[in-house]
Amino acid sequence: MVADNEDSVTPPTEGKATSAKAAKKQAKEALKAAKKAEYKAAASQAANNAGDNSEDSSKGRYGIAEVIMSKDKYEDRHFVAIANLAQYIGKSAIWLRGRVHTSRAKGKQCFLILRQQSSTVQCILSVGGDTSKQMVKFAGNIHKESIVDIQGKAVAVPSKIESCTEQNLELAVQQLFVVSQAKAQLPLQIEDASRPDNLDDTDALTTRVNQDTRLDNRVLDLRTPANQAIFRLEAGVCRLFRDILTEKGFTEIHTPKIISAASEGGANVFTVSYFKDSAYLAQSPQLYKQMAIAADFDKVFTVGAVFRAEDSNTHRHLTEFVGLDLEMAFKYHYHEVLYTIGDTFTAMFKGLRDLYALEIEAVRQQFNVEPFKFLEPSLVLKFSDGVAMLREAGIETGDEEDLSTPNEKMLGRLVKAKYDTDFYILDKFPLAIRPFYTMPDPNNPVYSNSYDMFMRGEEILSGAQRIHDAEFLTERAKHHGIDINKIAAYIESFRFGCPPHAGGGIGLERVVMLYLGLDNIRKTSMFPRDPKRLTP
Repeated sequence: MVADNEDSVTPPTEGKATSAKAAKKQAKEALKAAKKAEYKAAASQAANNAGDNSEDSSKGRYGIAEVIMSKDKYEDRHFVAIANLAQYIGKSAIWLRGRVHTSRAKGKQCFLILRQQSSTVQCILSVGGDTSKQMVKFAGNIHKESIVDIQGKAVAVPSKIESCTEQNLELAVQQLFVVSQAKAQLPLQIEDASRPDNLDDTDALTTRVNQDTRLDNRVLDLRTPANQAIFRLEAGVCRLFRDILTEKGFTEIHTPKIISAASEGGANVFTVSYFKDSAYLAQSPQLYKQMAIAADFDKVFTVGAVFRAEDSNTHRHLTEFVGLDLEMAFKYHYHEVLYTIGDTFTAMFKGLRDLYALEIEAVRQQFNVEPFKFLEPSLVLKFSDGVAMLREAGIETGDEEDLSTPNEKMLGRLVKAKYDTDFYILDKFPLAIRPFYTMPDPNNPVYSNSYDMFMRGEEILSGAQRIHDAEFLTERAKHHGIDINKIAAYIESFRFGCPPHAGGGIGLERVVMLYLGLDNIRKTSMFPRDPKRLTP
């Protein structure tokens, strides 16, 4: 600090006084250095106290464990989950491994919150018996987010511990070992990253962690209860997608991600070096799903990475995402497929509602959103009907013009108000705005046998009946300016006979974002990739 009295002021050098700005900077640096020295001294004192073996009755029952290199098995240690602790109240001591969420030493006691994913329990150490003063001090100095092994007894408490998920018990600690120590200074605090996203709370605004800080330190950010829940629910979407379609007779397939030509035409592809030639990262498994249908698999689905080289820095676009794709042969009308997909979504929504209620509630604790509503069977509207609804609301849009994002959202609000559903299907899109392999509408050449599906007013699936006639497909590809030589194998597969078929592609992250009512797709991508982010 800079002293206030005159005698302490350093005489000016070469007739130039130190500026007020420089003095302020020096004071700030000095304060920072003092705090650093104070922290080091405290850490050193704690280490000395912990190493005082002369009066330490807890010697050997706490400390920094050796790096685990699979040398010993410790088969006598019975580890349990925090969520299962209630069944051990009043029984013999058990072991837990978890992270130090918080640790606070007060007098002769230390209160430590242990966390396993989203479960937390209060652990208490009190000086006396086999618990020494040094052990209590050691526990109080463990850095947040360090991984520890704790042995203790589960004890019932007279009043609820509101700050933990296990509110009716605590753990009386007998042994405590640090298995992996976290840095003393973390780039973000889990408590701050877990705060409810309430824009009206002025206090929360000062401690809110911004999105870039979260994504730059994603490993830490993913430890919050909401994020733990989001990605368990995301796994649930994949599980339900697989289970529902498998039950409907679909076969899961795996398609190439390195391809010789753009899947859907256009320039939005990533080019990669492929030995002495060039290749592309797949925009979609589209061509290979169709080839599987031509190979008599009848009904197929796939779950895998999809790449889009679109310079779109929006709340719902990524350059790499997980695609949930399906394709299905039908008898006479593509609506056989449309309704199969609609029923699949309905079954998924019911499964999420019934099987992942705890995860949904955990997300809502941080992000306050409305429950997702849907109809059974799903609502199906024609594209022209959607355009008419927009025009009735005073919004002009062309008959053959694709829906802009604002118009999509507005139509979603209009549908919700009229039909009370967050999910609906829009059928018969204009042919001009669909990919080359889309079957035209036989009754009106302006439209096509194609459809999109929407959640909360945003598109989450695009699909259509595909052209299964080789000559017609060649004609449409040329119309779109696609090099026929690069898709020769694809077209050739239809010359061997192929049943009529249709399908669609779904963006996993977008489905989870919209089902939960989140505001940004980066919240549902574990390590998102967009035009400005390639790490971590």
